[in-house]
Amino acid sequence: MTDSALPENPATAADSAVDPELRGRALDGILLLLPRVLKRELPEVGENACLFDEVGLTSAATLELILELEDHLDVQIDVEGIDQDDLRSVGTLAGFVAGHVIAED
Repeated sequence: MTDSALPENPATAADSAVDPELRGRALDGILLLLPRVLKRELPEVGENACLFDEVGLTSAATLELILELEDHLDVQIDVEGIDQDDLRSVGTLAGFVAGHVIAED
């Protein structure tokens, strides 16, 4: 089996640990913050919108978005394990955020 035969959006063990309420809040926050971070109005952006190709997010703007999202949600996000698949779309980023919140001591 080659890599091209793998499913486009494979489920991971982290998916089962995602809090649906937090994922929804993260999704809403991303959609709210994207125009501010990108410093421009955006057309209708949905959960499946590709962050880089469709929305125009850059690596610097990604960092800014995550920092703004931490403030907006009042959480700390563990970004050490983030990879390109987590940044594929608005929805995948929301899922990553919901599954990688650092618990307060």
